Amino acid sequence: MNLSKLVVIMLAAMVMTACQPKSTLPDAAGQDTVMGGADGASASGMGGSGGITGSEIGDDSQAAGGMMSLDNLIIYFDFDQSDLRPEYADLLAAHASNLAGNGAIKVRLEGHADERGSREYNIGLGERRAQAVRRMLLIQGAGAQQISTVSFGEERPAAFGSDEESYTLNRRVEIKYLN
Repeated sequence: MNLSKLVVIMLAAMVMTACQPKSTLPDAAGQDTVMGGADGASASGMGGSGGITGSEIGDDSQAAGGMMSLDNLIIYFDFDQSDLRPEYADLLAAHASNLAGNGAIKVRLEGHADERGSREYNIGLGERRAQAVRRMLLIQGAGAQQISTVSFGEERPAAFGSDEESYTLNRRVEIKYLN
């Protein structure tokens, strides 16, 4: 009798998982990418962004009296934190200047977390991180319509592993230029 209850519960769980709604997110090419409901899995895999990098749209932003390259598209965070580190001030100023100088440019800020913590907590932490970057870009002149945010939590790790080096690489916000 216990085995039949277990089978019924497992079947019900599989049906509920299969019936979850799918959400869509625009990909770097402006098309919709279908994301799985509960696990955030994507048919496109973990590869590159498919979009253009900051250096392809111009490196003429000035910071600290010299040229600031927009090649750095990743902002890293400390464990369980969403506060921006001071070392990223010039980089974010350069991206904000680039956005403010061209209203047609759009970016997506993708928040990530390491595997520690629950899935729900990590989604929230990734969102707080993306929103912190968004606020800084807005303060420095970027338009709200140019910036979208999404949180992947722990679902798209940059490094696999359960060591501090992997955790450090996974606590990030990626700036994705969409056009």
